[in-house]
Amino acid sequence: MGEYPGYPEEFWESIEKVEETRERRLKEVYRRITPEEKEELLRKWHPDYRPEGKRKLRIGPNKGDSVPNEVADLLEAHALINPDEISLEEVDYDVDILIIGGGGAGASAALWANYSGVPADRILIATKLRFGDANTKMAQGGIQAADRPNDSPVLHFIDVIGGGHFANKPELVRALVEDALRIIKWHEELGVMYDKDEEGNFIELSGGGTCRKRLHAAKDYTGLEIMRVLMDEVLNKEIPILEFSPAVELLMDDKGQVAGAVLVNLETKEYLVVRAKATILATGGFGRLHIQGFPTTNHYGATMDGVVMAYRIGAHLVDMDSVQYHPTGAAYPEQIVGQLVTEKVRGLGAQLVNAEGEQFIYPLEPRDVVASAIIRECYGRNKGIITPTGMRGVWLDSPMIEIIHGEGTIKRYLAAMYRQFKRFGIDITKEPILVFPTLHYMNGGVEINVYAQALYPNGDPIPGLFAAGEVTGGVHGKNRLMGNSLLDVNVFGRRAGISAARHVKHASIGKLTLNHVKRWEEMLKKEGIKTDRRAPILLPDYRGPRVLSRAINIGI
Repeated sequence: MGEYPGYPEEFWESIEKVEETRERRLKEVYRRITPEEKEELLRKWHPDYRPEGKRKLRIGPNKGDSVPNEVADLLEAHALINPDEISLEEVDYDVDILIIGGGGAGASAALWANYSGVPADRILIATKLRFGDANTKMAQGGIQAADRPNDSPVLHFIDVIGGGHFANKPELVRALVEDALRIIKWHEELGVMYDKDEEGNFIELSGGGTCRKRLHAAKDYTGLEIMRVLMDEVLNKEIPILEFSPAVELLMDDKGQVAGAVLVNLETKEYLVVRAKATILATGGFGRLHIQGFPTTNHYGATMDGVVMAYRIGAHLVDMDSVQYHPTGAAYPEQIVGQLVTEKVRGLGAQLVNAEGEQFIYPLEPRDVVASAIIRECYGRNKGIITPTGMRGVWLDSPMIEIIHGEGTIKRYLAAMYRQFKRFGIDITKEPILVFPTLHYMNGGVEINVYAQALYPNGDPIPGLFAAGEVTGGVHGKNRLMGNSLLDVNVFGRRAGISAARHVKHASIGKLTLNHVKRWEEMLKKEGIKTDRRAPILLPDYRGPRVLSRAINIGI
């Protein structure tokens, strides 16, 4: 197999400018921008503010709310199944707790339900792909927890609220930051190998939008390490798992409770009926919808299934108008466009510079601010680098890390990043990384309370339905800070498991029904919505003209 040549010749004039300005930039402290400057930058350049990228919903609990067109397409779609063709008289699985999703939130929920007294054989994890195939494994940078003497959950709370543009539900943020230390302790007990110094103290770094160093990491594969341990624990507890069996519709009963789900076996195409006293949604986000044509960091199954199913039974959604574009997705080489370049690279000192070698933004501003600045640099000031396929990007000056912290730092703390680029002939210890924003996180989702109960628009809990992780909204407001997603899936996965275990002690299920699907179809007809779309879509379609163009057309 031949070696990849690295960067093309036409990039090197710009790379040399980056190298020439490095010594001066090392001595400079780039100023933080003011709140007024942030607001102006976001409104002019962040994709969320492009009115043509959204439309108002015409149906359901959030009727009238503005959401991305790709989200509205699925929320206003027909059901995937015909209720008259599904026999609910024969139940394939009868359990206390059904967990839909096999990532960090689903695994945490299963474990804490079991710890709370629900027998393992009364829990069922149903997952779309393999157990563990989820964004949790792909999370790199770390997990936040305020455990230093100069830090506190109060400071963590303030950072989260500010980063979310004050749209967060305060009670959820309080739960997030107060449970953080408990989660780290639990991980340590299970065997998660966080980075520590020679004396056994956590090595903690800064993240964008934080006032303290509180990021706990396992090199740059933190999510993979956490998921390794959670998966082991689930398997050791012998909790049953159904792989390649995504849910296509929630079940209700004649008492108005959520009572399980209809699954589909992706291999045999047969439907499976699961009756459950409590159902936990842990299905993740919507990265594979490629909002506004952006590439994504997300795993193959991130198609917003849980939001679609919950919406049909009347669940309220929050902050679905807000999308997180991670500022640093790979822009070159072509084979990895959109893949995550972890924020930890900037946390260790790498600066963002344009084609002229000029730093244009403080690298640890909140993610939406940095993403907007990069888009402005590439499309407003025309100071980006254009790749052979038309992709634009700016430089993330990774060699600065070695200069600041010493030779070998990147291989020690950014091993995954180093390998990802070395495969293509690019040595990030010596050469900068070309980056551009990539679709990363669904900020909004199903509204929950502190007990991880899914809510109706009036704030009442939906009986029998719980949710945790990226499928939910309210925790992060309009923008999530680095390190809070891994914390979220563990904190609210734990709370969902405990709450579901408490619920099943007194719950009883009535006659199963899919009448809500019939009502949904009647609503579509009444509202005059004519479409051939069906949802959930389960997997993205990249065939023929639907293949995502690598020369991203973001319409700017």
